[in-house]
Amino acid sequence: MHTDAISVERVTPDGASLDAINRVVEGAVMGWRLAERVKRLVLPSYLYSAAELTYLDVIVARETAGMVVGVATLESAAAIDCPHDRRGLLLHGLYIAPAYQRRGIGKRLLDEVFAVAHAARVDGVLVKAQHAAEPFFVARGFTVLVPTDPQRQYAHRLWRAVRRA
Repeated sequence: MHTDAISVERVTPDGASLDAINRVVEGAVMGWRLAERVKRLVLPSYLYSAAELTYLDVIVARETAGMVVGVATLESAAAIDCPHDRRGLLLHGLYIAPAYQRRGIGKRLLDEVFAVAHAARVDGVLVKAQHAAEPFFVARGFTVLVPTDPQRQYAHRLWRAVRRA
């Protein structure tokens, strides 16, 4: 499937789209290189609830038939997690359905994430990534942040500044 056949848009999820979003999250998490038991144990903590989606910005990627194949979620980032007192958005999650991975959909979702960040007039986007995902984000211009307070800051934080026009 060519990525031109994929649309990317911000949405206000309803019950049906929540189910579709969680199917993408489940497929992505179950594809991680972890023991099956570990994936089953952590999966519930990654699935979204309707309540969570009321305070997150949600961006989905859909194929031409309307099926959700990717999702990105954003919220305001805590000041302690951002570098040098910058204001940012936290990329809460970025998930692509396994059959659609490595087709540029993650990059397209990130492009929309940065459009949202630019419109919000923040300094950048923060990611608290799985260690295995760091290379993906570094390849897209994110910089690894060294924790200044290891007791309070997540070890695998990455930051990318929003380009100002």
